[in-house]
Amino acid sequence: MPLRNRVDPFGAIHAVADRGTMYGNRGGRFHRDDGTLKARAWASDQWLCCVLAFKGRKRRPLMGRGYTELFFLDEVTALAAGHRPCFECRRADAVRFAANWARAKGLSQPPKAPEMDALLQTERVDGLTQRAHRGTAADLPDGAMFAVGGRAFAMRNRRALPWSFAGYGDAVALPAGEVSVLTPPTMVAVLRDGFEPGWHPSAG
Repeated sequence: MPLRNRVDPFGAIHAVADRGTMYGNRGGRFHRDDGTLKARAWASDQWLCCVLAFKGRKRRPLMGRGYTELFFLDEVTALAAGHRPCFECRRADAVRFAANWARAKGLSQPPKAPEMDALLQTERVDGLTQRAHRGTAADLPDGAMFAVGGRAFAMRNRRALPWSFAGYGDAVALPAGEVSVLTPPTMVAVLRDGFEPGWHPSAG
């Protein structure tokens, strides 16, 4: 029976057998001793997207002591769910992300991690659920995600890729009119400034 530790672009956590390409956490432990999750699916505002392997470290067993381990299809999914690059295992990516953030926000220097986390927390959750924003798909940069009819899509080369835990489907035309934008506004701004997230191989 798979553990409930796979995150979708809506920020919800599921128990599925499909493996993701990225790892992460939400600032600590929010699972019980039996591996089930508490009502509030985060421990702090430090939501990270990490690599699967780093310096030979092993997290065994998963959902044991310490923080709650999470997995994502790819970084595009992690960004939509509100997770930023980790400054420890992905330092080069995190520094690049902070530089894009500074340019997008007109800051004189890159922000520190706590500054980013505090702002992102206001953009990604509304009570116990993900906070969605309204927008037009055609205005979104590559790597941003949106939802139509409860289904998530990722922007890629001005087309929409249907998302699933197993990977992306064939590209379809962008919908007209407003959509529910899943990727937090500041993440969208960082992508628009040129940050290139990691994609699952199925994205092509």
